[in-house]
Amino acid sequence: MINREHISKKIGRLQEIEKQLSDPVVISNQKKFRELLLEHSSLKKLEDKFGKFMKLENDIAGHRELIDSPEADIELKDLAKEELQGLGEGLEKAEKELMAALLEPDPAEERNVIMEIRAGTGGDEAALFAGDLFRMYSRYFETKGWKVSLIDANSCEIGGYKEVVFSVNGNGAYGELRYEMGVHRVQRVPATEASGRIHTSAATVVVFPESRDDDHIEIPAEELRIDTFCSSGPGGQSVNTTYSAVRITHLPTGLAVQSQDERSQHRNKERCMSVLKARILDIRRQEEEEKRGKARRSQIGAGDRSDRIRTYNFPQNRMTDHRINLTLYSLDRVMEGDLRNLLEALRDHDMELRLKQEMENMA
Repeated sequence: MINREHISKKIGRLQEIEKQLSDPVVISNQKKFRELLLEHSSLKKLEDKFGKFMKLENDIAGHRELIDSPEADIELKDLAKEELQGLGEGLEKAEKELMAALLEPDPAEERNVIMEIRAGTGGDEAALFAGDLFRMYSRYFETKGWKVSLIDANSCEIGGYKEVVFSVNGNGAYGELRYEMGVHRVQRVPATEASGRIHTSAATVVVFPESRDDDHIEIPAEELRIDTFCSSGPGGQSVNTTYSAVRITHLPTGLAVQSQDERSQHRNKERCMSVLKARILDIRRQEEEEKRGKARRSQIGAGDRSDRIRTYNFPQNRMTDHRINLTLYSLDRVMEGDLRNLLEALRDHDMELRLKQEMENMA
């Protein structure tokens, strides 16, 4: 149910925000200025949707008044009755759009991301599957025009990865890819299986929004342990003789990241710091959401990374997302990067959950 007073109060902040956006002090604070711009854009959208909703409500009320009037012309009444159904359908759509506009925007949605794919249970087959997932995502990124940069990879001699870490640069990357966090399970006959038995293995995907300068994540040097080593290839053998690979450990949290894809030690250190800051930012975000009382688990894009989210069944060409009970018999296309319909379904379901929570808050 639409709470008009609640919406009007939210829209009422527009004038105050516009005043702040013209304040030189606010303009000089990049983070605050960006947050206000995001809120302003969100409220302008809400104002537009609210205006359309109210107009339709007034139009429906006017048509009903005409139909109920004993003095109105019969032909006009008939015309009003014909238009009333279309107006009612339009009102339902406008109400849904209005409720969606009520949702608080996530400032991280437009950010670039850092993703990690790790082989789980299943030995070599899990590593091969981790490689397949990396290829699947890479194909999808190509369709979006997003840039992928490899940060670290621990590959296997038979193919695939025990672990692969990479960044994705693209507008709205985190808003789409956050739904991929969790355990991905695969069921298929391994190439090494002579008897043709189906094996089950898994890989874990983690997604972090990339940090920015205005996040002000300062890490004192004394909190870091920096180790350098020679880059390695499949099986762990050294592939160069210079200590260009870097591993950084954040002592207070125990977080450890490494990069060996670049030949430059300095560049690998930069990439390590980028991943480390993204992880620390993610911890901060979780803490802030818990303080605000937000139920992360009620939203499919913010669940526990140990949750099994999806099963890929190759013999049946079937992919099932367990969070939204969605099954697609087009696994071959999914593995080629055709993720658009899946990600849209996840986003729509997440919005429904958030709308439900918003309506409960308004009640």
